[in-house]
Amino acid sequence: MSTVEVRGLTKRYGRVAALDNVSLLFAEGEFFGLLGPSGSGKTTLLRCAAGFIEPEAGDIHFDGQNVRALPVHKRNIGMVFQNYALFPHLSVFDNIAFGLVVRGMKRADVRQRVTEMLALIRLSGLEDRRPRQLSGGQQQRVALARALVTRPRVLLLDEPLGALDKRLRQEMQVELRQIQREVGITTIFVTHDQEEAMTLCDRIAIFNEGRVVQVGAPSRVYERPATTFAANFLGDANLFRGHAVARDGFQVIECGDGIEIATGDPLPSAGGVVALAVRPEKISLWPADSAPVGTEGENRLSGEIVHTIYSGSSITYRLAVPGRELMVFEQNRSARPYAPGDRVVATWPAEHTVVVEEQKT
Repeated sequence: MSTVEVRGLTKRYGRVAALDNVSLLFAEGEFFGLLGPSGSGKTTLLRCAAGFIEPEAGDIHFDGQNVRALPVHKRNIGMVFQNYALFPHLSVFDNIAFGLVVRGMKRADVRQRVTEMLALIRLSGLEDRRPRQLSGGQQQRVALARALVTRPRVLLLDEPLGALDKRLRQEMQVELRQIQREVGITTIFVTHDQEEAMTLCDRIAIFNEGRVVQVGAPSRVYERPATTFAANFLGDANLFRGHAVARDGFQVIECGDGIEIATGDPLPSAGGVVALAVRPEKISLWPADSAPVGTEGENRLSGEIVHTIYSGSSITYRLAVPGRELMVFEQNRSARPYAPGDRVVATWPAEHTVVVEEQKT
């Protein structure tokens, strides 16, 4: 296991900054996710760490050693790509053994090491098959074993589950995390899938336009997004913008159209412009004619259901309130879900409304 640190990493393509002075620390044994839209810089950072791309500025340290000048083959990394890059003419055994053979390891030691890997990925008995004879999940495990068999200092994963269908992808998330924990290797994982990042990672960094927007545990970043971009990219969020006003006991912004939104977060002085975010699942819906009496500081908006999306275990509602639409997620527990045209009251506690910094999405 190794710690990895990038300091002031910068890479430009013409006028576009793929990486703009990025600094991150990846702890020993950590499963760290790089999350962001296409072109945000996450894959560029991964390839700089691997040695495939030369940054224009900044340093890359493995256990305190600056490896920026080292070629790929001397950095002792393992890497898995989205397309797995398996050799189609080689058996499973020979695919896994490839890196060991190139290093000149003795045949008996190669066999022992590969056998251990086959057991780890639960493919013992399939060592003579070719990649085309394997399922997508099995191919992914072979690619992972090939990356791990050389006992690298760091494992780099570039959207390794992207080619799998949803069900298999979910299964492989569990297996990948289990294997990573068993091996204990420091892992840097690139994905644009928010759910995948929250499922797998100890910490995540959200990227946008070559910069790191926010770093933290997935639960922390989800519950307490720092910016409007983070709030919208990691899950869904209802955003409110308005001016801070003075109220006794709690913080409020005026959004226009008669709407006031309360938050448990500190606000700037009265008159300051503020953006607030609330997650759709934090909101409760009540029939307009039987809604409970509100409490002080509770947010309460009346409106009409305009759209209902049934997803089996959950239902997404779009609710028209003065001047905007509100998104609400509910578990599918009601005998009769709300339908378009239903009048409802949406409520949520002030502590679920988070102050966020305005940022371009």
